[in-house]
Amino acid sequence: MFVKKISAAVLMAATLTFAGCASVGQDFATHNVDQITVNETTRSEVQALFGEPWRTGMKDGKRTWTYGKYRWSAFGDDKTEDLIITFDGNGVVQSYNYNATQ
Repeated sequence: MFVKKISAAVLMAATLTFAGCASVGQDFATHNVDQITVNETTRSEVQALFGEPWRTGMKDGKRTWTYGKYRWSAFGDDKTEDLIITFDGNGVVQSYNYNATQ
């Protein structure tokens, strides 16, 4: 009987651990962020630095690429990192934002 109670407690703890954590996005080379130069770095150079973007979109009619990794936990610290790059009509970086929780 004692073994069954211990097994049930371990199973419940494992279930809560897995249910209390969520991740979305993909890892990207955050150490390359300082290699982006506004009005110089091209879309192909960004792709070489970071790979395919996790999401793409539009902001004020300009193409945006988002690289992001988001991890939330009910039992520990959240960790998020994202890089949002806006390109001009010629495919050159117009602006970018990098944010992280550490």
